[in-house]
Amino acid sequence: MPWFVPEGHAIFLTQGLKRATDITLRTLKKDWKNTVKIAFVLYDGVTLLDFAGAYDPLTRLKTMGFVPDLECQTCAPKEWILSSEGTALKANLVSPNLSEYDYVVIPGGDGVMGLMRDNVFLSWIAVRPGRITVAAVCGGVLLIGAAGMLRDRRATTHPGLQEVLKRFAREVSRDRIVEDDHVITAGGVTAAIDMGLYLSEKIAGREVREKIQNQMDYPHYPKNNLPAPVR
Repeated sequence: MPWFVPEGHAIFLTQGLKRATDITLRTLKKDWKNTVKIAFVLYDGVTLLDFAGAYDPLTRLKTMGFVPDLECQTCAPKEWILSSEGTALKANLVSPNLSEYDYVVIPGGDGVMGLMRDNVFLSWIAVRPGRITVAAVCGGVLLIGAAGMLRDRRATTHPGLQEVLKRFAREVSRDRIVEDDHVITAGGVTAAIDMGLYLSEKIAGREVREKIQNQMDYPHYPKNNLPAPVR
C-alpha cells in the first residue's frame, strides 16, 4: 500500500523484504477536469509586487480551503529569472503550453520594453482569450497588447504607460480594473493586489473574496468602483 503520496504520484514498497529493494513509482491520473489552473508568467525584469500582489490572494483560494482543486504555477522562458529588484526566482515550468490553463496572469516590470520586440516571447503568451481568461497588470498590459490581444478591447494600465497602450487597445481607460471579453487589465503595481482579489471573486464569489481580503488585512479594495466580475 502507498506510504507516501506526493501530488499526482504514489510510491509503492514491496512488503516482506528485509530491505525495500523494489520501489515502483506509479503515475496516478489526476482529474484535471474540475481543477482551476492558473499560470503566472515570469521573465527577467519582472516587478515583484506586480507578480506577488496577484499571486497571494489567488493562492489563498486553495490554502484557505475555498477551492481545493486549484493549481498555481509560475512559468518562464527559462528556469531562473531575475526580477527588476534583483531577486532570483525559479519557475515551476519552462515555456509550457499556456493554452492548457484557465487563467494566464502577466505582471509588468522593467523587462517589458525589450519583450515587446521579442517575437518568440510574444508568440508564447499569445493565447486566444475565450475559454482562457488573460489577466495583466501594469506593463504586462503592454505585453498582451503587443501580442495582439487588445485590438478590439478596452483596457487600462499604469498611468505613465497609457499613451503607449493607445497603440494597442481599442480604448484606453483610467479605471483601476477593466474586464472586456475574457481579458482583464489592471493599473500600476499595487493594482495587482486588486486584480488578484477580483480574480478570486470571479472564481469563487464575493463572499470568498471578502474573506480572503480580510485575512490579508487589505482594506483598500475599491469594490464600489469596480464592475462585478463576469463569472
